[in-house]
Amino acid sequence: MSGTDRRWTVALRGAWRDGTLWPWCLAALAAACGYVVATVFHPGYLSADSNTQLWQALGDEPVNDWHPPVMALAWRILIGVTGDFSVMAAVQTAVLWGTLWVLARLVWKGTASRGLSLAVLAVGFAPHIMNLTGVVWKDVHLAYALLAVFAIALTVRGLPRDRVRTRWALLVLGLLFLTYAALVRKNAIPATIPVFALLVLAAWPAPGRRRWLAATGVFVAAVTVGSTAVNAATDPLPTRVYAVIPVDDLIHVLTPDQVRTAAERAGADADLRDRLVTAATTCQKRGITSDGYLQCFPQSRPFDVTYLDRRADLLVRMWTQQMPKHWKGYAEYRARVFTKLLFQSNQTFWDGTRVNAGARLHPEARKQPLNDTLRFALRNYVTGAARDLPMLFQGWFWLAVSLVLVLRRRWAGPHARELRLLGASSLLYILAYLPTAPESNYRYVYWPALAGTVALVLIATAWAARRREAAGDPDARPAALPAGRSPQAAPAGPREDAGATV
Repeated sequence: MSGTDRRWTVALRGAWRDGTLWPWCLAALAAACGYVVATVFHPGYLSADSNTQLWQALGDEPVNDWHPPVMALAWRILIGVTGDFSVMAAVQTAVLWGTLWVLARLVWKGTASRGLSLAVLAVGFAPHIMNLTGVVWKDVHLAYALLAVFAIALTVRGLPRDRVRTRWALLVLGLLFLTYAALVRKNAIPATIPVFALLVLAAWPAPGRRRWLAATGVFVAAVTVGSTAVNAATDPLPTRVYAVIPVDDLIHVLTPDQVRTAAERAGADADLRDRLVTAATTCQKRGITSDGYLQCFPQSRPFDVTYLDRRADLLVRMWTQQMPKHWKGYAEYRARVFTKLLFQSNQTFWDGTRVNAGARLHPEARKQPLNDTLRFALRNYVTGAARDLPMLFQGWFWLAVSLVLVLRRRWAGPHARELRLLGASSLLYILAYLPTAPESNYRYVYWPALAGTVALVLIATAWAARRREAAGDPDARPAALPAGRSPQAAPAGPREDAGATV
């Protein structure tokens, strides 16, 4: 061995011992894991919803706002750059594993434990997280965008105050992810509010009223401008899909005769009246207790996404006239659907690419077959976990986790406030489904499952770090310090009247 090689060997060993090399090892490991997961899901698992958005992204169907136009636009841009529709699933995977690497790096800086940092990366292989990583769904996009904002907020919090440009760059990136989350899921606004607070508190540890108002104004403006820009770029057909909710309530709360009478009193046209009555009758005969618009309501062929747009005002008027009169039945129906979402979640694994009967699978997806061996292995892994650990795939469990995160007054470790806000985001997102849940799909609680899992791992790492410190481990770092700060460098939060800036 030459002298140069010997010096390199000594340097690498020193870098390994003092931990300088470990964040790069985590990055390489996260990249390798992400590549494996992307290979398992290649070219991406599609449902009827994602297949429809693929048609729109490729310009083979006009864009409509039944599904978020921002997702179709993002997919269109990615396809334009790469020429391959599978890039969307790959980007989803990259965002998740890149975010987990950031969190693992923060845990390493805060605890000096290789094992604890690896535990954060292991979240990506958890069966209730990996099961949807490569499924092109807006629910997955929402979850990964919000988790990215959470990781950015923790990173900004740990940066020295003199790194102004880096802080602002990260805050802008966090705002972009947060705006995308607000646009990619129609009911995502409640979940974005606590995560937005995380970003603000990372920028200013003690913001006053003016800064809260200014930051809120910037967020609202970003969402408004983003929505306007997406609409200008895609020119989506209006669908007013929210009218699905009053349809479901009316046909499940009222009897068919009551539906007919309510429709006539509200001035509904004969076509809508007859379809509502047929839907109520069909759901009653077949015992269908939710998702009545798609399961029972007679649909045109091909499916007319603009049907509700022309009748949304009338349906809302019918709802406001009838539900106060049948408030007990309405409360019972919504409680039944919500508890089904919490205790009987389905679609824990989307088995490859398939669409509903009568739907057309896009030729681009049809000509790129999935790897059946990897798909079977993933299915066995997920379904086995769902059998042995069913609570991981049930909304009630993640609702309970979010409640504990919010209500517990004090958490060990440096991220107590962040954990409470993460729990608040999950809690608000689940509760938003109480008046709106159409079905009991697991993907509706995917964000609370991801947020709760990350929170539990961070709590466990803080607890383990404290145990190491109490045991006198010389390599243990104080778990109560913010990640990335030493006892000498940890400054007190600036006061609002001091005029501190980011």
